[in-house]
Amino acid sequence: MRRADRLLRIVDILRGGRLHTAEALARELEVSRRTIYRDVADLQANRVPIEGEAGVGYVMREGYDLPPIMFTAEEVVALVGGARLIRAWGGGRMGRAATAALDKIAAVLPDPEAARAGSVHVHAFRPLEQTPETAGRLDLLEDACARAVHVRFGYRDEAGAPTRRTVRPLGLWFWGKVWTLVAWCELRGAFRVFRVDRMEGVEAGAPFAPDPERGLAAFERGLPHSPLPRPAGDPDR
Repeated sequence: MRRADRLLRIVDILRGGRLHTAEALARELEVSRRTIYRDVADLQANRVPIEGEAGVGYVMREGYDLPPIMFTAEEVVALVGGARLIRAWGGGRMGRAATAALDKIAAVLPDPEAARAGSVHVHAFRPLEQTPETAGRLDLLEDACARAVHVRFGYRDEAGAPTRRTVRPLGLWFWGKVWTLVAWCELRGAFRVFRVDRMEGVEAGAPFAPDPERGLAAFERGLPHSPLPRPAGDPDR
C-alpha cells in the first residue's frame, strides 16, 4: 500500500469516533507500530485533529472529513467493477444510475486514478435469462423496500403451482444468477424468499408500519450461520 493511501486509510478508520491503539492500526494496515507512530505524527503536523498518544490510542474529533474523491487504486477498481455488475445484472433504473455514477467517477478523479478507472479489467454482461420484465420488477421492488409499502403479485413455485401474494418487501438478494425478494408474506404469516423471475403482475400497495418481529433483522436472526439458505423460491411448494 502506498504511504499516501495508508494515511488516508488511517484517517478513515479514526473517523469512526472510536479509540484505536497503534497496535490495532498496525495490524489492520500490515505495518509496524513505529510506522503508525510516524504516520500519525505527520497527520497531526498537517492539522488533522487526531488526539491521543503512543501506548494509549488515537481518536479523531468530530467535524473532520475528506473530499469524497480521495479514492485509492483498489477502491477505484471496486467502485468501477461494482457499477458495471449492477449495470448488467440490476434493474433498468439501477443500470442507468450505475452508468451515470461511472461518468461522475471518471469526471472527478485526478488523472492517475481516472486512468486506472478506465483500465479496470472487470466486465459483466446481462444474461439471456434476465428479461426486461425481470429488470423492471427489480426497480419496482427496490423502490417498495425503500418506501416500506406492500407488494402484490402472482407467483408460481418450483412445481408451477400458482398463488397470489401480498408481502412486506424487506430486501433484494442476489445469488449469482437469480434475484430473490426477502419478504414477510401476509398469506402465510411468515418470512418467505421469492424468486423475482417467477413473479407476475407486480404492483405496489399500501404502506406498512415498522414491526421488529416482521423486519429484516428478525429474518436474519432466524438464518443458519452456515451455509446460507438456498434461494428456493418459496418453502411452501
